[in-house]
Amino acid sequence: MDVATRIEEGRGGFVLFAITPPRQSTPAERLPEIARATVERLEHLDLDGLVLYDIDDESSRNPAERPFPFSPTVDPAEYRSAYLSSWRTPVIVYRAVGKYQREDLRGWLAEQDHRRTLTVMVGASSSGTTAPVTLTDAQALRAEANPRLLLGGVAIPERHSRREDEHLRLIAKQEAGCRFFVTQVVYDLNATKNLVSDYRYACEERGLAPVPIVFTFSVCGSMKTLEFLRWLGVDVPRWIENDLRHSTNPLTASFEQAAATATELADFCRRLDVPFGLNVESVSIRREEIEASVELAARLSAQLRSC
Repeated sequence: MDVATRIEEGRGGFVLFAITPPRQSTPAERLPEIARATVERLEHLDLDGLVLYDIDDESSRNPAERPFPFSPTVDPAEYRSAYLSSWRTPVIVYRAVGKYQREDLRGWLAEQDHRRTLTVMVGASSSGTTAPVTLTDAQALRAEANPRLLLGGVAIPERHSRREDEHLRLIAKQEAGCRFFVTQVVYDLNATKNLVSDYRYACEERGLAPVPIVFTFSVCGSMKTLEFLRWLGVDVPRWIENDLRHSTNPLTASFEQAAATATELADFCRRLDVPFGLNVESVSIRREEIEASVELAARLSAQLRSC
């Protein structure tokens, strides 16, 4: 059963891998080669789908200096159609909706095959940003142009720790048409459990069925990567930072920590009867961290299939 069918039926139990398209500055003749290498790296994994991120400049959200300089990337929809058409499973294409004109976004939504494409729509990085299309606008466009196209939303456990209302945001998004949620990278297990629990019981109070929550994991092989995760808004508990900082092999330590967190969250969701999926990404372009992320996806997939 593919990921689109599972989500349509409100079921979890799937594994995804997330990638970011190449930079716009990449020579055009190299794009097919990069896509081919990506497919070869991932095709042996038992993946249920691929995630293609849409990167936007988030300096308005975080004025601190970005650990890795921002560089615009190839549009994920264009990259998928031009270079990843051979990928065999459905693709979840992110849309940073504020980057697009209304009719361009409507056209893309209308032409998508709902069996092969899902989408996660992301609003502006800060409330002070004005854009031609808001998240609410984009959700309405999807309902008009292609109501069968499965819509996802972003879930941020760290925001729940600060405001204690992220579960209500999820419910509002669900009522606006979201059929699944994808978290940012999870390092704070307790914050994520709190969000899942509050969401589960708020759904029960409203007579709603929880939709799948896809938990995202990534390895961290250096303090520079850790710094970048924090810039992105990921809360890394001090004990994990201490483990990584003092480990003789921080990449291995991070790998084991991510695998353990994924296992505990999966067990927690099964106990609460909340459908879930697992997503792995590499926030670094370092080869060893990318390879470790692929290995993490392989382990999580094997564990999930064995349950």
